[in-house]
Amino acid sequence: MYINGVIMYIGSYTLTEDISMPARNRSHKHFQLDSAKIKRAQKALRATTETETIERALDFVLSEDRGNRLAHEANERFLKSGIQIKDVYGVLDE
Repeated sequence: MYINGVIMYIGSYTLTEDISMPARNRSHKHFQLDSAKIKRAQKALRATTETETIERALDFVLSEDRGNRLAHEANERFLKSGIQIKDVYGVLDE
């Protein structure tokens, strides 16, 4: 994060990669969904239409899954590196 004059820049990551599908890859589906949940999600995601809401929610889920998988893989590499973890607080089971 840095401040340049009156402009503040906070570094962040994008929610998702651009994975929006072209029109030819779309499928027409019919779902029975809770309209109150859709409206709440629409407001939270700042989407203008219900379709955009569903697409943004799916993009978010895919992004979270990717992040979780990367974190799990990094954790596995960390544990396989042979590092010794010391329980300084004595709360971990033997």
